[in-house]
Amino acid sequence: MVDRSWVKAQSHGFNEFEAYLKKEITVEWAAEKSGIPAAVIARGAEEFAAVKPATIWLGYGLQRHVNGGATVRSIDALVAMTGNIGREGGGARYGHLQTWGFNYHALVQKQPEGSKGYRGASGPKGEFDFKQEETKFSDRTLNINQTARGILETDDPPVRMLWVSCKNPVQQDFDLNMMKKAFKKLEMVVVVEKFFTQTAELADIVLPVTTNLEEWTVNVSYWHYWIGLNEQAIKPLYESKSNIEIAAALSKKMNQLAPGSCTYPTEIDTKQWMIKEFNKGIYDFFGLDSWKDLKKGPHKAKLSSTAAWHDHKFATPSGKYEFLSELAAEHGHQALPKYKDNRKPYAPLRLLTPHSKFNIHSQFQNLEYMEDFNPEPFVYIHPRTAADKGIGDGDRVVVFSKVGELKIKARLTDNVPRDALMMYEAWFNKNAFNVQTVVDDEPADMGKYKTGAPGVAIHDQFADVKKA
Repeated sequence: MVDRSWVKAQSHGFNEFEAYLKKEITVEWAAEKSGIPAAVIARGAEEFAAVKPATIWLGYGLQRHVNGGATVRSIDALVAMTGNIGREGGGARYGHLQTWGFNYHALVQKQPEGSKGYRGASGPKGEFDFKQEETKFSDRTLNINQTARGILETDDPPVRMLWVSCKNPVQQDFDLNMMKKAFKKLEMVVVVEKFFTQTAELADIVLPVTTNLEEWTVNVSYWHYWIGLNEQAIKPLYESKSNIEIAAALSKKMNQLAPGSCTYPTEIDTKQWMIKEFNKGIYDFFGLDSWKDLKKGPHKAKLSSTAAWHDHKFATPSGKYEFLSELAAEHGHQALPKYKDNRKPYAPLRLLTPHSKFNIHSQFQNLEYMEDFNPEPFVYIHPRTAADKGIGDGDRVVVFSKVGELKIKARLTDNVPRDALMMYEAWFNKNAFNVQTVVDDEPADMGKYKTGAPGVAIHDQFADVKKA
């Protein structure tokens, strides 16, 4: 079941991983942990090992557990030990970063001359300083996945102002009650928005931002290999401006009040800014001579292979695929991809809050024609679970967890397990429903090394339900 030649030539630490598997992992153990019959697990393993190429699609959510990173590492190890990495049609499928090679001018502005940061040169280290060295500015960064907690717990000095752009934290972030407390603590909140969201309702100032119809931009994705041009269809309406134009206006005002206090451009043309984002690497990757080529239609990247790591060049200290990772151990994780326990339940039912086909997070559900298809939210409950609690289809119920509660109608369905509740995330316009009322901000086990903050264990949530 092991591709010994691939493992020997392209990996590091397999002997240690193999020893761990032989000592601690059995099919019977896996059956006990998963609830899947041992015979089914054994057959699946044999079929996966016997067929090449073989691929595993991870999906965008498996990592959202307290053991999500460890789980993904284990799946990666399975794909590697069977020799499916770098093979056309094989691999562990997930998002990619190959189309992200733009210039990102907004992130490379120079620090103001003489600036030592709000706290000075001896200030705290920033979470987003990946090497854990003193940052030039010494300004603080907050965990974006625990925004409310960061605002409430940060002091010396406290956070006094919040500028919200490209985000709807009151609808999308976790532990809504904590978020509302955080907003009350702030002295000033500025929200840049195109809709009057629940976040905008709590703002002191709301600045209208352009839609994609009113600006130039370019579209790429970590799920596909295409690039497309978003051309301005109409001029910005009324007083709306793009996010970068608003930032430029703010920079201009700051420099009027305190010359040299902000090095961000004070005058920006959105189209010219977009053009400057392109570089030779992007042009070569997508087979473009100029950004103008995209006016004729989108372009697909010119890939030398559809297989990830087809050249067997891994961005690891050893330059190989690492079953044993000293780097992981240095950052508080297990050196080997070992089993890690789930989050201990704190309520009798697992709470699932997946995406809906009617919206993208808090977007689009507010549209009238969407409400025709999906007029109100429901909590989906297994009929036997509902019967145990005296709940009928269509009854008004209370879903409650350790962080909050909400009232909602029940919908009975066999599609939900007996030990689970399911509610779609959404913004139901005038409806006060917000699933984040009962979702906490428990961190996942990985994410900080590359993004500055761990993910959130959205799929390790628990709650109970009763008739209202």
